[in-house]
Amino acid sequence: MNLLIQNKLLIYLIPFIIGIITSFSLPPYNLFYINFITFPLIFFYLTYDKKKTKWSYFKIGWMFGFGYFIFSLYWITISLTYEDTFKPFIPFALIFIPLFLGLFYGFITFFSYFFRFKKNFKSILIFSILFSLVEYFRSFIFGGFPWNLISYSFTNYIEFIQILQFTGTYALNLLIITLFLIPATFFFNYRRKKKLFIFVFITLICFGNFFYGKTTIEKNKKVKATFLDYNIKIVSPKININRFFQNEEPEDTILDLIEISKPNKLENTIFIYPEGVLSNIYLQDIKNYKYIFSNHFSDKHKLILGINSDENQKIFNSLVVLDNELNIISKYNKNKLVPFGEFLPYENLLSKFGLKKITQGYRSFSSDNKRKIINLNDISFLPLICYEIIYSGKLINNKKYFDFILNISEDGWFGDSAGPHQHFSHSIFRSIEEGKNLIRSTNNGISAFINSKGQIIKKIESTDKGVFSINSFKKGKKTIFNSYGNKIFFYFIIFYISLIFFLKKRENKS
Repeated sequence: MNLLIQNKLLIYLIPFIIGIITSFSLPPYNLFYINFITFPLIFFYLTYDKKKTKWSYFKIGWMFGFGYFIFSLYWITISLTYEDTFKPFIPFALIFIPLFLGLFYGFITFFSYFFRFKKNFKSILIFSILFSLVEYFRSFIFGGFPWNLISYSFTNYIEFIQILQFTGTYALNLLIITLFLIPATFFFNYRRKKKLFIFVFITLICFGNFFYGKTTIEKNKKVKATFLDYNIKIVSPKININRFFQNEEPEDTILDLIEISKPNKLENTIFIYPEGVLSNIYLQDIKNYKYIFSNHFSDKHKLILGINSDENQKIFNSLVVLDNELNIISKYNKNKLVPFGEFLPYENLLSKFGLKKITQGYRSFSSDNKRKIINLNDISFLPLICYEIIYSGKLINNKKYFDFILNISEDGWFGDSAGPHQHFSHSIFRSIEEGKNLIRSTNNGISAFINSKGQIIKKIESTDKGVFSINSFKKGKKTIFNSYGNKIFFYFIIFYISLIFFLKKRENKS
């Protein structure tokens, strides 16, 4: 190990490689057990060579983060391939975005310098706090990008993440980081009995958590379902993303949507269409196509779809509820916009260089600041458009009741990559956190109906087009996290700090 550290190239190449390996714990690979190796390796890396400078510590974390993000976020470059304007920026996006995000992990190891980690459990707790706090701050600094948190490596193992209803994602992130570091304790200078105690204690907690999750899911199977006297049809049309740039006739797209959804005029139905499918018209123009809708839909139908709207010289990414006459029943404007995707930061400056947002048109979207619950027939739902699903604890005032979370999205910008799977993972986490059923309708992404325990009831893969119906659901219960939000994360931080002081006090006595 000392020989490796003396090599200035290897000292930073190794964390980079460890970061790459760690990225395979995320969707779609979900090899979470990799982290039981990579996290102890990074931890031990910080315990060697106490003569390293603060800058050296920083670069270790930076290179780890660079490796982690360059392999898990490579798909961002796909969104730049659709227009020639953006193609020169592909190398920039591929290299500099991961380098920037890696800075956050550099801060973790930078602050580690001041604690001078030793091979003890107290250092593990401190490292867990630093890592989880930086991941939390990453969720709102510079607009926030809480994508690919370490906890999402458990996406496919919902029995283990049922505690989300108590902890939320950030507190779970703290606990999971600690868990991944536990194998390091076997190399500490602890007595055999102490190591055995730690192993048995952690094993019991893990099995206890697993059985709690399994029991929770099994109990939900016995909950009586609420039946609707109408169908909800979720449509995943897989319309080619190139339509954004080819100015195709909206009529063709509308007919494609109708063809795949197969409306029956005699059946009470709510149709849910995704974001971005009618890319070449605004909401105020849709009535020009009323003749098509009236031929295929009746007064027994309601339509929910994503469409752009122009209001008071501002453009919004909107979700609208329409009747068969295309009258607006309800409307929601997106609150949280995607930087460079939907708006151009520092637009007055950057637009002078010919830059614009990636999505169609040169004008940036405007954001709204109002969350709203939409009531339709005898159900209520919280609308979230695309990117908004990734923000834990920031959905809506917990006092407002609703039956569903509805997420519409256009994931075609990610291509056939890991991106749609990573985006989808947030839906599973939000459903468990909030104790809510979740409907997801995407174009070129994963569409699904997820129950309040994160179980995927129905699903259409990103590579397929199709439609599925639901006419019943089991109501979820209000969760602890729904009541307290991310305050819980800081309660856990306080508990960890208290435990550190307790261990330090014991060390001083011994």
